[in-house]
Amino acid sequence: MRTDWTRDEIAALFDLPFTELLFRAAQVHRAHHAPDQVQLCTLLSIKTGGCPEDCGYCAQSVKADSGVEATKLMDVREVLQSAAQAKDAGSQRFCMGAAWRNPKDRDMPAIVEIVKGVRAMGMETCMTLGMLTPKQAGMLAEAGLDYYNHNIDTSPERYGDIITTRSLDERLETLDHVRSAGINVCSGGIVGMGETRADRVAFIHTLATLPRHPESVPVNALVPIRGTVLGDMLADTPLAKIDDIEFVRTVAAARITMPMSMVRLSAGRESMSESTQALCFMAGANSIFTGDRLLTAANAGDDADAALFDKLGLAPLEGAEPLRACAAQTV
Repeated sequence: MRTDWTRDEIAALFDLPFTELLFRAAQVHRAHHAPDQVQLCTLLSIKTGGCPEDCGYCAQSVKADSGVEATKLMDVREVLQSAAQAKDAGSQRFCMGAAWRNPKDRDMPAIVEIVKGVRAMGMETCMTLGMLTPKQAGMLAEAGLDYYNHNIDTSPERYGDIITTRSLDERLETLDHVRSAGINVCSGGIVGMGETRADRVAFIHTLATLPRHPESVPVNALVPIRGTVLGDMLADTPLAKIDDIEFVRTVAAARITMPMSMVRLSAGRESMSESTQALCFMAGANSIFTGDRLLTAANAGDDADAALFDKLGLAPLEGAEPLRACAAQTV
């Protein structure tokens, strides 16, 4: 697969007539994926709040006045119970997030036990724990972790306006540790944070020119949360929400430049119309988060997703149970 995309080439994709861009993205998608199947994932916050990072979009930062209370790492048995409920509801991948800058070595035994327990259920495992050392990445690989999520968030030029407590290079270093350990990479970002189209082009370019494309690319639309820097800045701004067509263009560009990746509709989907989501699926999105909540933001909900799948003639990725209401709740 190509890893030598230029920004000009990606900008040219964004500039295509919308129907032509969707046609090209759909061709690439059909060449590598089943066009009527979508992977179902569940996201659980296993350690919420109290993060020392200052990410401007995040309600879990200690810098935010969002009302999110810091919690300790969940008990292993409680996490595994949530995973079992998610599997019963049809989820194929169980994603777990901890609000850390980086995990402490004392946290790793419990994390390893969680990974092994979820994998024993036959589900794909994904974790996002912040920055990792090579040793920690190795421990996760030995436990059988399938994916590690570490988003680059935005363009290199925009990055410092969103986060100051860690650099993009530090994020890329963690991705290198993950890749070197033999774990699949899950890395994407957030659009609708006041960036320009050139920033969206640069964001896609950064991912598409990695030595190996991320196996999973989550594309989030910002959910402005009061008490966060971006939430207070954009919540009442009429133009804060990214234009639906521009969001679909971003999904299509990700699909064309990273043909084999799972492109996931992540945060912000609960506010998208059925038509916009349908266009995203046409553009090559083939993974979603199910359930009523993500980490701290609302999600579309299982009943709404089941109805949408029925309307569009979509099905869970082969090997999964039918989509149905889930008792597990992410927090």
